[in-house]
Amino acid sequence: MNDKTTISASWQAPAGFLQDRVVLVTGAGRGLGRAVALACAAHGATVALLGRKPDALTGTYDAIVAAGGAEPAAIPLDLAGAGDREFETLAGMLRHDLKRLDAIVHCAVHFTPLIPLRDQPLEQCLAHLRVNLAAPFALTRACLPMLEAAPDGAVVFTAETHAFHPAAYWGAFAVSKAGLGTLAAIWADECEQAGKPRFHVVVPGPVATPQRAQSHPGENRAALPTAESVARAYLRLLGPEGRSCGSRPLDIVT
Repeated sequence: MNDKTTISASWQAPAGFLQDRVVLVTGAGRGLGRAVALACAAHGATVALLGRKPDALTGTYDAIVAAGGAEPAAIPLDLAGAGDREFETLAGMLRHDLKRLDAIVHCAVHFTPLIPLRDQPLEQCLAHLRVNLAAPFALTRACLPMLEAAPDGAVVFTAETHAFHPAAYWGAFAVSKAGLGTLAAIWADECEQAGKPRFHVVVPGPVATPQRAQSHPGENRAALPTAESVARAYLRLLGPEGRSCGSRPLDIVT
């Protein structure tokens, strides 16, 4: 998982790039998840929107419909409390209502203010691990039969810079994100014979998102890449060109 691929800043998805595909996006109510969901819908995909806050999902849903995209599915679910039953129910609903699943993009995130490890409570540590690592694993596992049946199934995890360059005070958040690289590598190895689904890990770098506002409150957000500009890297991975990227972290150029 040490190789890196750069998505060119000049790359643009052609019209209808994801036509007839179904893409599940977690954390779709705001930030990067919302931007990815809107981009997928704008390029032809039917998007299943998963998020903790129904009102935020409704905003994304309405934006997709207003832009002329295919009617999405809105799925309120708190990943911090979800277990196997909830994930299996979700997979069954996707199978019944949307008939297929071509990709999952994991953008949901749990983040708390930075503190020293010696001050981080166990419950806070477990919450990071559950939402940022265990939930993406369990959701992907529940949906794996549909992804294997898809012509070009793909799973994209969203990591973070400090997962690969650890630094003081990033604690359980960085640890939980670091696990995604190992998870993707193991799953890619296990699915190598079948050749699908593909597994990718994106490391977006600094992006003007609500999470970034929490971790860097005094930063000039206007100087950062927007979530909308970074979303095109996810688009490339979800389409045919993603096959050449392999399962590795990606440096995102915007």
